[in-house]
Amino acid sequence: MRERFNHLFLDIFEKNGLDAYVNTETVEKFWNLTQLMLETNAVMNITAITDMEKIIPLHYADCVKIADMIPKNASIADIGCGGGFPILPLAIVRPDLKLLGIDSTEKKARYVEETGKKLGLNLKTVSGRAEELAKHSDIRQSFDVVVSRAVARLNILNELCMPFVKIGGCFIAMKGAAGMQEFEEAKAGIYKLGGELEKDDEYDLYTNEQVEKRSVFIIRQINSIPATYPRAFGSIKKKPL
Repeated sequence: MRERFNHLFLDIFEKNGLDAYVNTETVEKFWNLTQLMLETNAVMNITAITDMEKIIPLHYADCVKIADMIPKNASIADIGCGGGFPILPLAIVRPDLKLLGIDSTEKKARYVEETGKKLGLNLKTVSGRAEELAKHSDIRQSFDVVVSRAVARLNILNELCMPFVKIGGCFIAMKGAAGMQEFEEAKAGIYKLGGELEKDDEYDLYTNEQVEKRSVFIIRQINSIPATYPRAFGSIKKKPL
């Protein structure tokens, strides 16, 4: 099984132009992450994807695609870190980063931090709702980069994530094929929250079976965010900015 994992990993990372992140140490850590994730998944819902042929492209390669968009030694917040994506793959391939995972589900936040410790990764987690934690002065607008993947539509996600980004930093939103449609819905709110689109990138994610469309939006934080944001989640969801 280990030999098959190595072969699949090398093949998928090469197809997706991620060769620079492949070495003996990273492959070993991704293998160990897979074992820990599947063991935990047997008793707690971490991921619906349990086949190595899908885990490697849809979890690992997909997350590592943003690694070269992040400045060296940056502080990162992963909002809605869930089962550990993208925080765990980023911590493996970018050990220079200082990462904090935020999730409203305590057991998932605890799983991510404990897994990080077992793998020797530089990350911590905190459990809480993003719209409440963003009011805390010690972390509000304090991160170089904020990332989020598969949490909510962008017109909701912007208000949950951008209050953590320092002025001059950026919010990296990882989206699927409908990313541009989501951005059109969210752009007025992004501007209201003091951000502007710096880059949007649509690309193909190569899996073993097919090619899937992905979108990434890099939103630069230009101005300070008004103290009234973020609002309570009910208000965010009922009336996005």
